[in-house]
Amino acid sequence: EVQLVESGGGLVQAGGSLRLSCAASGFTFDDYAIGWFRQAPGGGREGVSCINTSHGNTYTADSVKGRFTISSDNAKNTVYLQMNSLKPEDTAVYYCAAMRLTKWGPVVVDPGEYDYWGQGTQVTVSS
Repeated sequence: EVQLVESGGGLVQAGGSLRLSCAASGFTFDDYAIGWFRQAPGGGREGVSCINTSHGNTYTADSVKGRFTISSDNAKNTVYLQMNSLKPEDTAVYYCAAMRLTKWGPVVVDPGEYDYWGQGTQVTVSS
């Protein structure tokens, strides 16, 4: 059974930090890219960052570049999203998702290209 389980969300003050984890199981981890998306109330699902678990290439959205860092521990089948200098506008449910590496390219920001999804973790940043 394929599972993606996010953890690490919570309530933090503006300027603070959180580290999200995405633990994957049920598929060959380094055959997939793992992406982080977020969805604020009333909004669409926005691509935040993505990592090619085989080669280490990453993509990070301009809105979080310099503040968020994605990394992968292939021995643990886990991807992390380190979020620093958090802002109230970062408040959202954060999801991780897996996409076959054969698709790697500009589509990494398209949630429709991802095959598996986690249940999400809430991140709330207070001002």
